[in-house]
Amino acid sequence: MIQPFDEPIYVTRPLLPDLKEMYQELEKIWSSKWLTNNGPEHQIFEEEIRRRLKVANVSLFNNGTIALLVAVNSLGLKGEVITTPFTFPATPHTLFWNNITPVFCDIDEKSMTINPDKIEQMVNPRTIAILGVHVFGIPCHIEKIQEIADRYGLKVIYDAAHAFDTEVDGTGIGNFGDISMFSFHATKLFHTAEGGALTCKDTDLKRSIDLLKNFGIKNEDEVVMPGINGKMNEIQAALGLINLRYLEAEREKRKRIIDTYTQCLSDIEGIRLNELPKNVRNSYQYVVIRIEQERFGISRDELYTRLKEYNVFPRKYFYPLCSDYPCYRNLASAAPANLPVAKKVVNEVLCLPLYGELAIASAEKICELIRMFRK
Repeated sequence: MIQPFDEPIYVTRPLLPDLKEMYQELEKIWSSKWLTNNGPEHQIFEEEIRRRLKVANVSLFNNGTIALLVAVNSLGLKGEVITTPFTFPATPHTLFWNNITPVFCDIDEKSMTINPDKIEQMVNPRTIAILGVHVFGIPCHIEKIQEIADRYGLKVIYDAAHAFDTEVDGTGIGNFGDISMFSFHATKLFHTAEGGALTCKDTDLKRSIDLLKNFGIKNEDEVVMPGINGKMNEIQAALGLINLRYLEAEREKRKRIIDTYTQCLSDIEGIRLNELPKNVRNSYQYVVIRIEQERFGISRDELYTRLKEYNVFPRKYFYPLCSDYPCYRNLASAAPANLPVAKKVVNEVLCLPLYGELAIASAEKICELIRMFRK
């Protein structure tokens, strides 16, 4: 008989450096008395992130949601934006806060990202952009999306919250579209406790973004646009600089855990493991399974509940669909008939625990539990 875990096993735990290293960084900040407003830690960190993501321009933010809010605003978008319902609430919310109507498009069955074959039929005179999400670090169909955008003169924004370190054929994922947003929230592979970034190829656009995140202040005497306070502070930047040192080690640990899940679950009927295209570098953000109830014997929700009884806390990312929220469900594009694949996938997906400190034996035990629950 398998016994419950003594301690809760959560879907993730943050990578935390040795406190001595953090103290050393804090001593520098305390000595400088420069806590925010583009300080030295911020400047060094921004350049390090630019190199890591292999992009031309980076702007750091206090969190990913504000970053995405500014991304939409910086492009001067007004009207409708085609996006996915299978995402975190921040994605459509940033459109709403910019007085833009989200138009929900169905997703691809395999990648779970927005389906480019469904996008074109949703374009109308009010459409001004496409907002795709690299769900679980799986890249959107970037070439097809760009072809549609070019054909109709649309902007392309990518929510790359899950895609830190993701590359396509060696190219950083932040190089695609007009702007990409990265999240550095504590739940992410790489984090600054809270934080985020925007990447773009256009240097003039970066200048506008940097103004927008700092109240539109150009200098001591000029405020040139209605901005917001989206600045990353020095303490966040310092934590980020330290965590960059541990990133490769964390990636290696997560790879071993994902390999363990793959080996232990691949032969269980009714369990479908998520797969990345061969030309994509894994972000190691999540390990995702899909439960096919007819073959597995119980539903995703029942498996989720049973695992919690054994002190394992997976997450039903992303349930419910954004199109089912009360604030969006009355939109024409939110009709269930418009989103059959998303409606199916949202009831199948389960993210299992994944973080560097998770013992291989614990991952194996979680797999044994899943095998035991199958009917």
